[in-house]
Amino acid sequence: MNPITTFVLPGYGNSGPGHWQTRWEALDPSFVRVAMPDWDRPVRDAWCDTLDATIAAAPSGPICLAAHSLGCLTAAQWALRQADAAQLGKIAAALLVAPPDPSGPAFPRDASGYEDIALAPLPFPSIVVASSDDPYGGLAFARRCAAGWGSRLIEIGTRGHINADSGLGDWEEGRRWLASLAA
Repeated sequence: MNPITTFVLPGYGNSGPGHWQTRWEALDPSFVRVAMPDWDRPVRDAWCDTLDATIAAAPSGPICLAAHSLGCLTAAQWALRQADAAQLGKIAAALLVAPPDPSGPAFPRDASGYEDIALAPLPFPSIVVASSDDPYGGLAFARRCAAGWGSRLIEIGTRGHINADSGLGDWEEGRRWLASLAA
């Protein structure tokens, strides 16, 4: 069996040096960032096309997705509305952290195409991780996403947007959750 590759899907603005996604990449070369075409003006279809091309170019799998924020909505949209069976067959699991609510007041207004969220069971195991004080998406929204995607929901208390400002460091707990999905 091939080793697992984890594609890292940051959200709006990309993930900086203190973000758990960046730290995971630094710790383990099997974590590879998907380079989106424009981090500051995301367009859903362009981001989905980029994810699709990245997965198409990857070996046969298995592949995990470690998505944060807008990366969560991109992963779900891609899986439910764009990916073909061969692409989906490569995906072992997804960790979907802090999905943002496109109807919320803090959602970036220069992100386009995310108003219509795909909410149907994902064709691979997944976990949604949510914080009770996330300014970009409340618990009710995260619960709705988890229920719609057929994901396990993990609520981690008051951790903001579960990003670099949340003080998670290398966030070993998140890596364990991801590993438990791919086992």
